[in-house]
Amino acid sequence: MNKQSKDIIVVGFALFAMFFGAGNLIFPPALGMQTGTSWVTGFLGFLLTGIGMPVLGIIAASKAGGSLSDLADKISPTFSKILGTIIVLAIGPLLAIPRTGATTFEMGIRPLFPQVSPVLVSIIFFGITLYLVMNPSDIVDKIGKVLTPVLLISLLIIIIKGIISPIGIPADTGIQNAFSNGFTEGYQTMDALGSVILAGIVINSLIQKGYTDIKDQVKLSTFAGLVAASGLAIIYGGLMYLGATSNTVFSSDITKTQLTISITESILGNTGKIIIGLAVSLACLTTSIGLTATCGQYFSKLSKGKLSYKVIVIGVAVFSAVVSNFGVETIVKVAVPLLVTVYPIVIILIVMNIFDDYIPNKAAYTGAVYGALCVSLFDALSAIGIQISNINSILSKLPLASSGFAWLTPAILGSLIAMATMKKQHTV
Repeated sequence: MNKQSKDIIVVGFALFAMFFGAGNLIFPPALGMQTGTSWVTGFLGFLLTGIGMPVLGIIAASKAGGSLSDLADKISPTFSKILGTIIVLAIGPLLAIPRTGATTFEMGIRPLFPQVSPVLVSIIFFGITLYLVMNPSDIVDKIGKVLTPVLLISLLIIIIKGIISPIGIPADTGIQNAFSNGFTEGYQTMDALGSVILAGIVINSLIQKGYTDIKDQVKLSTFAGLVAASGLAIIYGGLMYLGATSNTVFSSDITKTQLTISITESILGNTGKIIIGLAVSLACLTTSIGLTATCGQYFSKLSKGKLSYKVIVIGVAVFSAVVSNFGVETIVKVAVPLLVTVYPIVIILIVMNIFDDYIPNKAAYTGAVYGALCVSLFDALSAIGIQISNINSILSKLPLASSGFAWLTPAILGSLIAMATMKKQHTV
């Protein structure tokens, strides 16, 4: 195997580990349970936001120049900074990082040691995270070479055993929109959001390995993304199937973390608890390391060095340790309004940047983003229980609204209107 192939595998495994974190482990089984016999359809929706968009995000960021600002500056530098800050806070100390600590406690520690304090676990967990992010240049290799293979083996044991000896048979749950449910459930992984930020770490790693040409960086990022996507598809699909086989075994009101624990225990008994504890701890730790380092790098750069990397990561680790004690279910519920607002915008930026060569007027970016935002803001209001009946009625009649894509038509119309307006101004 030549050097380039080895580098692709190492970076691909690192990407897999960064993407596959707390949300990725607990959501597929729950979605499988919810969709039952329609789990494949649900998986296809989840595939788009949980695998497709993160990989495309890495490629789009690499193609645009390697950072979120390269993607979003086409709207405006101010918009880019605001969006970047919101994304980094979401995948950082507000939601994703605390969720890694909370999930580690609920799935990795409490089933084995019921009497252990969650506060103690969070201190130890984020202490380890902090230690491993103090030297960011080694993050990708550490994760790719050491932690990911162990994580993969642990999860594959559970999945293979669950396929060979299923705990039940998928039943028809009567779900009407399995695809859209899978698509929006994929938002909770936050991987598409993370991809446009994590791309910077990937590009820096490739540069350190000697790939200074942008074309080489895009090429290797693409292949590394495909390596990560392959691993994610196997794990997601397997976990979702296990969830589907459980919907006649467990109560529908079981929590996401307890469902994953119960499935594993049914498949492997007490040994399963040890395996899932190891898998969860590694999945959450790798994600926590990658995201904490990303927060440090982003805000240090945003403040132009006024805030040092070390000060930021210490602050992120301490804040995340506190928030993690609120528990997984609470953190998941709080995440919904923010994710339904931001995700359509990020999806639009990713897709348009990939096809940037075919977009003659950059005003199209602004029109598309603000068109989608007009819908996603009302989706966020609905998520927190604020219903504006007249507007919601109009939005529900938009094409593909029932599939979760009400924002798509306004985005297209906004893009066309912006380009036409700009063209008219130039003509005048």
